[in-house]
Amino acid sequence: MAQRNLRFQNYTVGWVCALPIELAAAAELLDEEHGDSPQDPNDTNLYTLGRIGEHNTVIACLPAGQIGPGAAAAVAVQMKSKFTAIRFSLMVGIGGGVPSSSSDVRLGDVVISQPFMEHGGVVQYDFGKTGPNGFTRTGFLNTPPTVLLHAVSKLAANHYRGRSKLLMYLSTITRLPRFAYENTGSDILFKSTYNHAGGPTCAGCDKDNTVQRAARESQEVVIHYGTIASGNQVVKDGVTRDQLSGELGGILCFEMEAAGLMNSFPCLVIRGICDYADSHKNNLWQPYAAATAAACAKEIMSIIPASEVTKARTMDDAIEGREG
Repeated sequence: MAQRNLRFQNYTVGWVCALPIELAAAAELLDEEHGDSPQDPNDTNLYTLGRIGEHNTVIACLPAGQIGPGAAAAVAVQMKSKFTAIRFSLMVGIGGGVPSSSSDVRLGDVVISQPFMEHGGVVQYDFGKTGPNGFTRTGFLNTPPTVLLHAVSKLAANHYRGRSKLLMYLSTITRLPRFAYENTGSDILFKSTYNHAGGPTCAGCDKDNTVQRAARESQEVVIHYGTIASGNQVVKDGVTRDQLSGELGGILCFEMEAAGLMNSFPCLVIRGICDYADSHKNNLWQPYAAATAAACAKEIMSIIPASEVTKARTMDDAIEGREG
């Protein structure tokens, strides 16, 4: 048992995902796979262990059919309890994009949580209290660990200089047909007030109600940095999407897990855009979006030297420091 526990102390990076397609993308990017961890009767998680660059990484997925902040928090608590040497973590997967005049978010793009205005990178849009004057949001979610924010700055600088490795990492996943860009379908943004006509695809939707956007010069994945909205409900309405974004000072993406992690499992949230959080939402872009998010996560990890991870405080130390 002591030898087994010692093995767990070698893992300094935690990676959480919500869906099997996200777990598959993450596992494909391991430079070395250590296999699964032995089952622990006191821990219901199943872990995939491996190495990404210099970092021994433990990956866990939410139980099938369970999504949202509560499920994510439960997985994170058990991971942190077993792998006590974890210095920082990532929440990686898919999300619904919020296109606007200031942010040209498109399917397959990646959104990274970053402090902006009064938000620390993630805001729980459905948490608060209701009174005579309506709903008031309360509470504050922590910012990502400083070491990750430094890595985000360097990632952005590398992209400005044309030194991105994202497409190289992405090709590792998209060589598998399920994740290929060619299997995604068209990227069509409908007006927020126009609802889906029905059916599994938008074949019957009126194309006169689409938003006209300039064509991009290439298929290069664009990374956006800013606020991610997290909550307990799936947003599938364009009007609600835009209304919430306006109330929150401009958001880039909706998702359902990060709000359960930020205050007890500080992490950087990385989301590949698979839909526009409207009634036209479907699953066609999910595999490719999961791949772009995972590739971006690997690029961020490649920027951080192992020595910086060793110097960083453990998660419990970091949380205690913020509360003190």
